[in-house]
Amino acid sequence: MKKYYVTTPIYYVNDAPHIGSTYTTLAADIIARYYREKLGKDNVFFLTGTDEHGQKIAESAKKNNQTPIEFADSIVPKFKEAWKLLNINYDYFIRTTDPRHEKIASDLLQKLHDKGYIYPGTYEGPYCVGCERYYKESELLNNRCPLHPDKDVSYQKERNYFFKLKEVVENEVLPKIKNSDYKILPEIRKNEVLARIEQGVEDISISREGVTWGIPLPWDKNQTCYVWVEALMNYYSATRFLENKEIFWPADLHLMAKDILWFHAVIWEAILIAAEIELPKTIFAHGFFTRDGQKMSKSLGNVITPQELVDKYGVDGSRYLLISAVAFGTDGDISLEAFDQKYNADLANGLGNLVSRVTKLAEKSDFEFEIGNKNHFDKNVAKHIENYRFDEALKLIWQKISDLDKKTNEIEPWKLEGKDLRSFLQESILTIRHIAYNLQSFMPQTAEKILDDFKGPKIKSVEPLFPRI
Repeated sequence: MKKYYVTTPIYYVNDAPHIGSTYTTLAADIIARYYREKLGKDNVFFLTGTDEHGQKIAESAKKNNQTPIEFADSIVPKFKEAWKLLNINYDYFIRTTDPRHEKIASDLLQKLHDKGYIYPGTYEGPYCVGCERYYKESELLNNRCPLHPDKDVSYQKERNYFFKLKEVVENEVLPKIKNSDYKILPEIRKNEVLARIEQGVEDISISREGVTWGIPLPWDKNQTCYVWVEALMNYYSATRFLENKEIFWPADLHLMAKDILWFHAVIWEAILIAAEIELPKTIFAHGFFTRDGQKMSKSLGNVITPQELVDKYGVDGSRYLLISAVAFGTDGDISLEAFDQKYNADLANGLGNLVSRVTKLAEKSDFEFEIGNKNHFDKNVAKHIENYRFDEALKLIWQKISDLDKKTNEIEPWKLEGKDLRSFLQESILTIRHIAYNLQSFMPQTAEKILDDFKGPKIKSVEPLFPRI
């Protein structure tokens, strides 16, 4: 059986959904929708969810006079609402506080311990609560975390358990990356991972002594599993405790932003190799967005929320603008002014205007049209989607829109009649249906509406799909 399993990172519940998490989840949704159309909906599994353990959650809960689980319960609906708002059709939403996940994660830790990959030790060094991770001195910028430069790191020393990362990476992970036994994409990210391994890998702490909000280690209940290690296990645990999902492991695609690539491309694989579990097939790390040249942050007040986008551009307008903003995998700058221009050019004046012109002419002509049942993916569009080149896929689709627009202007069908008009309209209708079919993954509501409006035999004029801004 052909199957496809795609994941997003599970998002930390100390913050509401923002444009970064939206971008990752939207990309996963596009991939999932494409493969459901290609393989059948039962043969695709799209997993997202929330990461709910760790010191940062416990501290946020305390500030809100809540228990950690009460705090998590208050944030989770925000993610579910954001994904519903953007018409993101995931198959399952996993929470790391689910006892079924905790049980499988605990069993996996015990297996690593029994096989001799875990040993006791003491960790001493800089720790960032914001990242929930230790850093090397060489990784700090001006003695501060590179991702949270406004916060001081704390220096911590505690008894921990360590995972033999160095041994597994040098003996097994490194050869597998070099041999492309699993892919790290884009290629530049693979090279970054290899360069970091060449600089030397150290064993990692997999537990915390002073953090009570987490999964206790099965052999030492005074320690909890380090949140980042346990969080990675969600991709596997979901396929163990959900009915009829075992066949989906290994994952075909782990999607994430580039700041968490090391955990997904190296640490996760090392854990799986040590536990004798099959490895995921592809790890893809996309870039970061800046807004008007600045990093987005709550302190600067320049964060864009999913609700803001949908209020201004509609659901499919937001989906289109986000996924076409930059080449997937690269960093990019966005501005709402640029979004306005692109919305008007591509959606209002482009796709929307074309559909409106053709339906008006078709209604006026009063012809009956043959629709046929030959919907299929353009092979180049399909190839680009399968290679995560969403921007390239959309360029091809928009070229078809532009070509038909140009042809319409040249032929001036409003001056035609009889079989010449019918021939032009028949061809245009089939072209627009083909465009809509290929747009299904990106703009599902719009594609469905166009396919419905153009199902014949009589075609009626329609309201503009995308009112100008």
